[in-house]
Amino acid sequence: MEQRYLTVTALTKYIKYKFDHDHHLDEVLLEGEVSNFKHNSRGHFYFTLKDENAAISAMMFATYSSKVPFEVKDGMKVFVKGNVTVYEPSGTYQINVKELKSDGVGDLYLAYEKLKADLAKEGLFAVEHKKTIPLFPKTIGVITSPTGAAIKDIIRTIERRYPLCSVILYPAIVQGGDAKEDIVRQIHKANDDNICDVLIVGRGGGSIEDLWAFNERMVAVAIYESRIPIISAVGHEIDFTIADFVADKRAATPTAAAEIATPSKENLFQNIDYFVTTMTKRIRSLLDECRMKLANFDRRIDANNPSKTLLHKKEILNTYLQTLHTYISNILNTKKYNYELCKRQLESLNPLAIMDKGFSINSIDGEIITDVKQAKVGQTLRTKMKNGELVSTIIEVRKNGK
Repeated sequence: MEQRYLTVTALTKYIKYKFDHDHHLDEVLLEGEVSNFKHNSRGHFYFTLKDENAAISAMMFATYSSKVPFEVKDGMKVFVKGNVTVYEPSGTYQINVKELKSDGVGDLYLAYEKLKADLAKEGLFAVEHKKTIPLFPKTIGVITSPTGAAIKDIIRTIERRYPLCSVILYPAIVQGGDAKEDIVRQIHKANDDNICDVLIVGRGGGSIEDLWAFNERMVAVAIYESRIPIISAVGHEIDFTIADFVADKRAATPTAAAEIATPSKENLFQNIDYFVTTMTKRIRSLLDECRMKLANFDRRIDANNPSKTLLHKKEILNTYLQTLHTYISNILNTKKYNYELCKRQLESLNPLAIMDKGFSINSIDGEIITDVKQAKVGQTLRTKMKNGELVSTIIEVRKNGK
């Protein structure tokens, strides 16, 4: 007998049909906690309704959400009424909410507010305990997941702004039950190593549950007790955690943390140019002042007409002027040498400078590749060179020895 295979679309439509025609799912009453809440520009609500053991996606059209008499936030306990259906594009089931009632603030939110109030009373948020972030760090430590987007954003930003600085990753679990202990362990390790000038502690955004490790007392205490200044970089601009209040500086995103931790090389170049220009003007002013004094001396000497004294004074003045010229010339040469040295050091650290020697940068789909294992036959390879870019298709991948 020939077997008949269904398409995924056909199966999903069948399951949706079953959901839509089951009268037990027409009007479902649920209670749970709101998580990952989003209110889009059209007025629709999207969130997850969860309890201790399960979660379900929920959405509420603007027709119904406009009638909700309170502001919905993550962590709220709510009662909902709606029908359960299948969302065909992803094959997932969800509840379409028609009524939403508040059941007070959720347990996580209450715990967050209580700990925040307790730590504030204990002085962990006090401004006088905040340490200063160094202006020119030599080494920056980063405590975050080694596989997340946060570490990539931080490294890329530091390399762009201040390539003289090195980065040390202290890999940590940043989500889940073991996260708080791992974060504390890495903060302690960084302090024991004592080689970093500043630490960035954080991760990308997420729900209140995802970020909860940074709302734990033990993490807050470890940040407070750190001898190394700490910049918190947890979540996105609207997300605040306990770690943000305890840290010496709070950044809205990991990228912003890297910008706070480093100066901009472009600004440094501008400052150097400004100092050289200012110094040159000051030296010229001193020279003009000396010339005016010399002219005044000449006039006074001419008025008194003491020929021998005049000759002697001129010789002294010429000696002083020659000494001054030599001194000023030495200052200018020294400053110019230091300026050129700094400029060459910065240019030598520019990753694009090696292209002048014939090197190139290869990337696939915007990601720089350093290993043939990253490449596959048929992919488009972009080779960035000194004066342009080559675009080619990979027809064969050869490993060393094969």
